[in-house]
Amino acid sequence: MAQSGTKIAAVRETRKGATIYKTNERPGTRAQVKYVRVSAYKAREVLDLIRGKHVVDADEILQFVERDIAIIVRKALASAVANATNNDGQDPETLFVSACYADEGPTLKRWRPRARGRATRIRKRTCHITIIVSRLGENELRIRAERDARSGRVAGGTAGRASRRSRVARSRQAEGHDHDHDHDHDHDEVLDTDVEIEVDEVSVDDADEATETDTETVADEATEADAAVEADEPEAVDDTGSPDDVEPADAETDEKDND
Repeated sequence: MAQSGTKIAAVRETRKGATIYKTNERPGTRAQVKYVRVSAYKAREVLDLIRGKHVVDADEILQFVERDIAIIVRKALASAVANATNNDGQDPETLFVSACYADEGPTLKRWRPRARGRATRIRKRTCHITIIVSRLGENELRIRAERDARSGRVAGGTAGRASRRSRVARSRQAEGHDHDHDHDHDHDEVLDTDVEIEVDEVSVDDADEATETDTETVADEATEADAAVEADEPEAVDDTGSPDDVEPADAETDEKDND
């Protein structure tokens, strides 16, 4: 097959085994959603936000866009990344949105009754959304890796499922301790615990001494208060009278008895 100098964008095989070289198709892995019940104009406003972005950044943008069409576009982006990972063996962390566009689909015609027997047309627009993801260049990948290393950001995201599995496996291997020998840091923790216990015991003894001192002070103050009260009290007065007053009364009684 003679090939012109035009760059070949894609190679497809038909059911009969024939090879088709497409020169008018944009390179990359694509995902398409057809007959979406929204106008192409509204879909293009959201697609303009993610064009040329890394797939992780594009997913974050679509997650916070306050438009209903962003939900469908986000699903299409996830499908394109999955196609590139499973069908073409691409690493999802190296992909970016190379192209995204919305074509107009068929329009559904409806009628709305109006005044004086008239009717107006209702156009229910549809569109076909296409998202193409491609691999970043080596220079761009190196710049992105350096930027992520400086910022301390972990590469990958919701689109990088394969890389996430590898990170989970590495973390599980790092956390697994199957050996039984003692560690030096365990001994240090025991020493720190003993020091804390001794400090607590000293603090408890100080608290007991302070409590005993306070008790003695309160007892001395109570004794002094009782002594002051006894000094201020007047002497008790005997209401029965003195013995001298009683004797004359007895003498008079004896004289009457003698009479």
